[in-house]
Formats: sequence, C-alpha cells, structure tokens
Amino acid sequence: MRLDLDNLPTEPALLQHLVRDIAALVEHRDGEIERLKSIIKQLQRAQFGRRSEQLDPDQLALALEDLDGDLAREVESRPRVDKQQRDLPSRKPLPDHLPREDVRLDVDDNICKGCGGVLHLIGESVSEMLDWVPAKLRVIRTTRPKYACRTCETVVQAPAPERPIAGGLATPALLAQVLVSKYCDHTPLYRQSQIFARHGVDLPRSTLAGWVGGACWWLEALHERLAKSVFASDHLFADDTPVPVLDPGRGRTKTGRLWVYAREQRAWAGPEPPAAIYMFAPDRKAERPASHLEHFKGVLHVDGYAGFEQLTGKGNIVLAACWSHTRRKFYDVAQATDAPIAVEALRRIGQLYAVEADVRGQSPAHRLASRRSRSKPIVDAMRAWLEAQLPLLPGRSTLAEAIRYALPRWEGLTRFLHDGRIELDTNPVERAIRPIALGRKNHLFAGSDGGGHRWAVLCSLIETCKLNGVEPYTYLHDVLSRMVDGHSINRLDELLPWAWKAGNPVKS
Repeated sequence: MRLDLDNLPTEPALLQHLVRDIAALVEHRDGEIERLKSIIKQLQRAQFGRRSEQLDPDQLALALEDLDGDLAREVESRPRVDKQQRDLPSRKPLPDHLPREDVRLDVDDNICKGCGGVLHLIGESVSEMLDWVPAKLRVIRTTRPKYACRTCETVVQAPAPERPIAGGLATPALLAQVLVSKYCDHTPLYRQSQIFARHGVDLPRSTLAGWVGGACWWLEALHERLAKSVFASDHLFADDTPVPVLDPGRGRTKTGRLWVYAREQRAWAGPEPPAAIYMFAPDRKAERPASHLEHFKGVLHVDGYAGFEQLTGKGNIVLAACWSHTRRKFYDVAQATDAPIAVEALRRIGQLYAVEADVRGQSPAHRLASRRSRSKPIVDAMRAWLEAQLPLLPGRSTLAEAIRYALPRWEGLTRFLHDGRIELDTNPVERAIRPIALGRKNHLFAGSDGGGHRWAVLCSLIETCKLNGVEPYTYLHDVLSRMVDGHSINRLDELLPWAWKAGNPVKS
C-alpha cells in the first residue's frame, strides 16, 4: 500500500476511516512478522539447541530461506510515505574491493522554488546497492606471425603457448570455474553443460569431464604435498564417509570411502595453519588409515570405528576419543524414552563443554590448568556414576549400550585432561565431511574409482582454501595458470593455500 500525499481526502470522516484502515493493516503486518520471527527462532533452536540432531541441516536451511522470504515480503508490503524513511536492517558495509559505478541524481536547477534564491550545496546523501554483472564467455584469439628468411629460407615463429588441456579449448579460468562449480558449489557436469548451452556454447558433459580429469593431472602433485604437510603434524582429526561409486560390471553402485584428516589448531592458538586432506579408498578396511598414517606420530582424534585401534600397535599414535559421539548415544536414548539416567548423562557432558567454551582460544597450558581444576572432578564423578548405574540396567537396553560405549573408551575420552592441545570431540573433521554429504546429494555418485580420487584431490584443496579464508576460484585459477606456465615442482609449498594467501593478500 502506497500513500499519495498530493491527493489525500479532506473530509474528516474519510481521513479517520483511512487512518483506521492503516492502523489495522499495520497491526496485521506486525503480528505476521512476529509470528514468522518466532518460527525462525524455533527452527534455529532446532539447529543449535538440544534437538539439533533431529533436523537435517539442508532442510533447515530451506525452511529458513522460505520463512525469511515471507518475512521480507511482509516488511516490504508495509504502508510507507517515503521510501527513504523506511527502517532498513543493519548490515555489514559492502566490501571495498568491489568496483564502484557512481550514479549522481541531482536537482533540475539550483534556483529555490520558494523564494527564487540560489541553492548552495550543503551536503549529500550516499547509498549503495549491490549489483550483479552476469558471467560471460569470451574467446581468446592468439595470433603467431610467421617470418621467413629470403636468403636461407629459415622460418621463425613464436612458440605456441602451453595449454592446460592438450588440444583443449579451456583456459585456466574456465577450468577453475568448472572445478569450483562441481566440487565447491556441487553443480554436476550435466547441469553445467545446460548452463553453457544457455550461453550459446555446446560443451557436452563428456568434454567437461575430460577437462576435470586434465585439470586434476596438474593438481595431483599439490594434493600429495598437502598430504605430506598434514601428516607431518602431531595432532590430527580422522574420520571417513561413504561415497557411492558406479560399478558397471554389476549394473549398480558400490560403496567407496573418502577418508578425511583435518588439522585444526586455532582452538589452542597453535602454529600450523588449518587444513583438510581427503584420500579415496574402495573400502573401509583398517589397512586404509594405516597406510595413510604410516609416518604419522602424535595424537589422533577419532570416533568409535574399531579399525583405528589397530593404529596404536607401534606406539607412535595415541587415540583421543570423541565426547560428541558418546553424547549422541545418550541423546538418542533421552529423545526416545526420556530416561532420567540419559538426561543426567547429557547434563554432565554439557558441563564439560561449558568449560571448553571458556578456554577456547587460550594457550595449551591455560586450557590444561582449567581442565584439571574444573573438568577432572566432573569426569571422575561421571565414571563412578556410570559404573554404578550399569548393573542396575537390563543388559540389552539401549541405555546400557550407551554406557558400555563410553566406559571402554574412558582412557581416550579423558586424554584431554593430560594435554591442553587435545579437543573433546572430532567436530573439525565432521565439518570437513559435510560438503561431501552435500556433494553426494547432487553428484549422485562417482563414475569410477578414478572419479573418487579426483573428488578427493579437489575437495582437499577447496576445503583447505575455505579453512584459510581463500576464495577457491581465485586460488585454482592462479595455481593452474602458474603450473601451465612452468611453476617449479620444487616450489610447490608456495602454492599451498595458506602460503599462497600470504603471497597474494589482495587476491585472497
């Protein structure tokens, strides 16, 4: 509803009727806005509160998007007199690095309509809106003149530039776009082919797949160097996730695995940059992490997978168990039966996390001192309490299973009381796995074991970029360009995301 101030009614009765209509409309809009805000808060509590494991994060995001759209519509439809006077939500300023296009809206003349005097500039109002310039394809046409010597018939011509794909059409920029769209934004190649077709360019899915394979050939050495850097650390997080892989011989898919190893030291102000390395394997045999971690020495944060136990045989790997997985066992029981023992276990585990929230970002020594004074009494009391409760429960009950899950892992669960660098859970690697889950929904499956390996290579570089605040497209574009131009294999460390960021502060 918009008011025409130049044509308002003059009769008092009509004005009163208009005001009452506006008041009723505003009251309705305000009520609807409050209702939508309440629903949004409920959904947010479902994500961040105790019921977080009941709602799929992707479904939550979709629900919030629709509700935020409803809320924006209600705000936009409020009656207003002056568009410039509407209440605008607080927001961050637009980034300085974006190009600006200035538009000046000036008055028709500088003569005052009231008295005929001259108007003088006393200030100006400046506002900004975010615009979108659609992506466009272009052709880079390279011409190499030929020269010949009339005396000896020697022909001279500048050498042809190296192409990232032998005989291919794609520049490093286009390759980076295809890679980021598939492995970061989860747009399958057949959909990308449809997008290119809308731009009038026929790029079949098979062509794009060939480009992905060719680009990964350049990046495999960098993936190996990233893995070497990660496995040289002394504190890592490990987990794995299933990846469907096409099995043409059986006419269906088989289940491969992506093993993920994350380095995250920011919680205790450690010196090494965050990173995540993905390794594809056709199965979940214990020999897979054993081969990946052959030269690793230190603390490995793990979940309850029994295969990790075999890593401790040589004595160079110590396992730290995950309180989040332990909590989940009791959480499932509490949600299903509301059992007081399960609820009490959750309360005690919550006390441990409250301590962690207070010491996050502190030095290992500070974290360890706080844990020994505040967390150790909680842990000691919890173990005695669980041991006392277990004989009172039916042996096959889910609550007894939850306790039996925790007690055999108590040494690993209490490892954080002896080292301030150890975390309570494996959440850093769990976060690294989430993009894979989203990729599974969009990619459907990997076409081969080689496709699973390429998935690992690209996810390693892209996720490590995100962990270090590096924009993946800019990074891959630059790295591919440098490699095509002959970047030395002995200087690959310069191209690891954190080192690249230090050398390219503007681009990142």
